[in-house]
Amino acid sequence: MAQRNCSYRLSELANKLNGVIQGLDCTIFGLNTLEKASSNELSFLANSKYASQLADSKSGAVLVTAQMADKVTGSALIVENPYLAFAKVSQLFDWRLADSEESECLSASIDPSARVHSSARLGAHVVVSAGVVIEADVKVDDRCVIGPNSVIQTGSHLGASTRLEANVTIYPDVVLGRECLVHSGAVIGADGFGFAPTKEGWVKICQLGGVRVGNRVEIGANTTIDRGALDHTYIGDGVKLDNHIQIAHNVNIGEQTAIAGCTAVAGSTKIGRHCTIAGHCGITGHLTIADYTHITAMSLISKSIIVTGQAYSSGTGQEKHGDWKRNVVRFRQLDNMARRLKQLEQKIEILSIEGLNK
Repeated sequence: MAQRNCSYRLSELANKLNGVIQGLDCTIFGLNTLEKASSNELSFLANSKYASQLADSKSGAVLVTAQMADKVTGSALIVENPYLAFAKVSQLFDWRLADSEESECLSASIDPSARVHSSARLGAHVVVSAGVVIEADVKVDDRCVIGPNSVIQTGSHLGASTRLEANVTIYPDVVLGRECLVHSGAVIGADGFGFAPTKEGWVKICQLGGVRVGNRVEIGANTTIDRGALDHTYIGDGVKLDNHIQIAHNVNIGEQTAIAGCTAVAGSTKIGRHCTIAGHCGITGHLTIADYTHITAMSLISKSIIVTGQAYSSGTGQEKHGDWKRNVVRFRQLDNMARRLKQLEQKIEILSIEGLNK
């Protein structure tokens, strides 16, 4: 497991998480699952269906709720929300923190193989890895880390404490906010898919806008975000994009929305705040998706959603998730219903013949 080489007393973690210790105040050197954790690792129980694993777990301590604490045979750290607590603790053991702390000791660490244009402006404690290219008029704020072979093109800007992993491509006129994380293979600012048809073929519409990404945004591996045609493509604060997502030109994604892998959003669609969109969804262009919308996996959204807080799915067509679930049940009953209908038709036919014969 890729974990930072560090340790914490359970009491230290309790203070950070507002938790209560049950059992010994042990030292924690890492995180692991209930099944595989060792005596110096911390695990968590967020789903009661895994409670049976507590008896056999060798973990040094377990994050649990008060309701589940009596099932822990060893030490426990009792918290209100074990999954949220696990998320917070994972940040303490993340291997990236070692790089961040090392960068604090450096005024500017630039690998000799990197190419940084003379007009580029780099802040304090910036780490530029091997093979990086930073073009003219780029601004990189304090404490940024730029992974190997990444490219930042003309006029782009990285906010403070933003990190690019290896092989990230940032096209011209792209602005990333503070504390963003962009994973390997991501491409931000490529041309949107704009062409005018003629009898002779397609005429390219040059994409003259840029991309504006807010603060604390995470962009997954091989995800692509296209630049706008005239105005920019906008990604709001706190948005989380999984791997292999396509965001087309002039899409606007509201703050704190999360989108799972392999979903594609067509051009000029506006997605609201705090939406959750599952994997393999398709969202067509020029739509509006209301705040707090949930879209289930492999759904096709072809109409705007204007009511907030609704869940949607699609099979035969876009519909509310509750209606879709009922229709799925009916679909599974179709064969039996057809058989019963045929039997009823036969009985009616027999009764009709008997009535005619009287």
